Amino acid sequence: MLMNFLISLVMDLVVVMYSQIVNNIRLWEAIASNSIRPGQRVVDCTVGNGNDTIMLAELVGEKGKVYGFDIQKEALDITARKLDLRNLGGQVNLILDGHENIDKYIGEEVDFIVYNLGYLPKGDKAIKTKKTTTIISLQKSLGLLKENGILVLTSYTGHQGGLDEKKAVEEYLEALDQRLFNVLKYEFLNQKNSPPILYAVEKSKMRR
Repeated sequence: MLMNFLISLVMDLVVVMYSQIVNNIRLWEAIASNSIRPGQRVVDCTVGNGNDTIMLAELVGEKGKVYGFDIQKEALDITARKLDLRNLGGQVNLILDGHENIDKYIGEEVDFIVYNLGYLPKGDKAIKTKKTTTIISLQKSLGLLKENGILVLTSYTGHQGGLDEKKAVEEYLEALDQRLFNVLKYEFLNQKNSPPILYAVEKSKMRR
């Protein structure tokens, strides 16, 4: 399901105009819009400036739930204000903690999970995601994900430690059992300045 959707999306955009080939941000947003339904439970593991959290809150609606994690109170405060301005605060639970502790706050299966690795845009670059806690978080997140649920992760390699984190994430995802997970990687090969890489994981039923 996920693979067919991604192929269709990218090919449609390429046919329209090559110079408008979809970038990573548009792609993850398209996956979310196509996958998330009102009333579902979703997780933003790296709230940051709150834009992804807002989008998720709009998609799940008043009967849905968004769990948002960040280790910086500043990020959560900014996001809370943005949510309140849009009357979206009621369906969002903002959590001041690292995403490696996701299992301490979520006791139900979820439909969709998103990660944006790195540091808070325009924030302190020393405060960033790290490969060790990111892998712990991924392990726990995939355990919480429903069958046919989707996890998307964007990795940025241009900052110190970013490449090591990307390698750890990719090694972990490559080792996932193909009977249980479909894993895709989307990246530009000829762009400079370390363009972000998008990974998408779909949890599937055990294949016999």
